[in-house]
Amino acid sequence: MKPYDLRTDSPTLDFPAARKLADAEAQRLVDEPVLLAWYDRDLDFESPAHTSECHEQCDVPGYIEYAKSRGAVLQVNVDQGRFVFCYRPLGEFAD
Repeated sequence: MKPYDLRTDSPTLDFPAARKLADAEAQRLVDEPVLLAWYDRDLDFESPAHTSECHEQCDVPGYIEYAKSRGAVLQVNVDQGRFVFCYRPLGEFAD
C-alpha cells in the first residue's frame, strides 16, 4: 500500500473535513477509489470497528491490515496520521 502524506497543520480540522481532503487526493491518485478503512486519532475511532483489538501486540494497526488484505493500494495520512484513510480501486466490483 502506497503511503501519501497530506499536511494541513489545522488544529480545527475535523474528521469530515479530513475525509473530504483525503477523498479528493484518492480521486486523483486511484482509479475509482473505494474507502476501505479509516482511523481518527483525535477520537481513537477506527473503521471497521475493533479491528485493532486483536492487533495490540502487532506492528501494524488492525485497520491497516484489514485494508491491505482487501486490496488497498493507497494510504492517505492527514497531518502525520491524525487521520488515516485506506483506498482500493473499484476494479472488478464495478459491474
